[in-house]
Amino acid sequence: MRVRCAQPSLAMPQLQGVGHDQATAQLRRGLNMPSVTAVLALGVGAFAAASALTMVARMYALRRQLVDAPGARRSHRIATPRGGGIAVVAVVLPVMVWLGLVATGSPVLLAGACGLALVAAVGWIDDHRPLSPWARLAVHVVAAGLLAWALVASGAPLWWAASVFLLTLGLVNAWNFLDGIDGIAVTQAIIFAVGILLIGRGMAALLAFAYAAACAGFLPWNFPKARIFLGDVGSGALGYVAACLVALTPEPRPADLLIVLLPLSGVLIDTTLTLFSRIIAGEPFWMPHVQHAYQRCVQAGYTHARVTGGFAAWTLLSLVVAVGTLGASQPVIIGAFATWYAVGTAIWFVLRARLRRASVVGMRLHD
Repeated sequence: MRVRCAQPSLAMPQLQGVGHDQATAQLRRGLNMPSVTAVLALGVGAFAAASALTMVARMYALRRQLVDAPGARRSHRIATPRGGGIAVVAVVLPVMVWLGLVATGSPVLLAGACGLALVAAVGWIDDHRPLSPWARLAVHVVAAGLLAWALVASGAPLWWAASVFLLTLGLVNAWNFLDGIDGIAVTQAIIFAVGILLIGRGMAALLAFAYAAACAGFLPWNFPKARIFLGDVGSGALGYVAACLVALTPEPRPADLLIVLLPLSGVLIDTTLTLFSRIIAGEPFWMPHVQHAYQRCVQAGYTHARVTGGFAAWTLLSLVVAVGTLGASQPVIIGAFATWYAVGTAIWFVLRARLRRASVVGMRLHD
């Protein structure tokens, strides 16, 4: 026999007996929620600031000779400055601090801001002089630990904190691996942020809005033809903020996490399967390479814009599935998640096999 505990009423006594407009105003004051005008101003400001700061970052990179030259382990053909992602960090980090200190007093947001500063700092240093991958990983572990600790301190269940810890490590490095062709890392970040806007609420949605606006401000500098790359400072930071958005998802249940992971399917499937394939082949998986599915597509002759658009289309479809599962029972959510990831995995293997055959045929024709 299952005993169900009574759920607390969602009604707020201080709002009962008042009109809708008055209740809305009181609720906004009680939760320190900004007005629609303030939110729009935040978005416009984030977009403009990120765009302007990217221009400054590009001039700085050219002056300091922070340039990625074409090579066997890169997918671009023209020397391009790096480190432009500092512009996105410079916009999103103050927003997180403001949300944590002024708007909510949330330890998760404050810990996330500290973690973002750590991830961005080690990436910024690595953009100037290469660091050991293990040194970077150690900093990523600390940053992920801060986020997990804040969740536990906020009363979140241990399974949720542990899940966020592992996901944070995965997303930071996945976005770093993803930043290999024009626009792909930034467009994936924007679509995921839009997903949080649709399936999340509260401060997670507000942070997602600022995150998406800042990425959109950077995007014209990186797509369709990159004039500057994110660099490690930007790619790792995008992944970390994505993890913060997951951590801020309200009412954590295993099924809720699966819904949030649906728009991340393209990033996680390609990163995970590529990593395992390199480990099985005995290759140094921590070293730069061009074996991701999107990189192999470029090698096969597809343009950066076409590949980025294809990955964006998959993520948009994933977002539709995620929105469609909102409010469904846990078995339905688990089934949808398992089916979607199985389909994505199958597509990855088929695509990889076709690209490999095309590469062999091309080599024979060249000989």
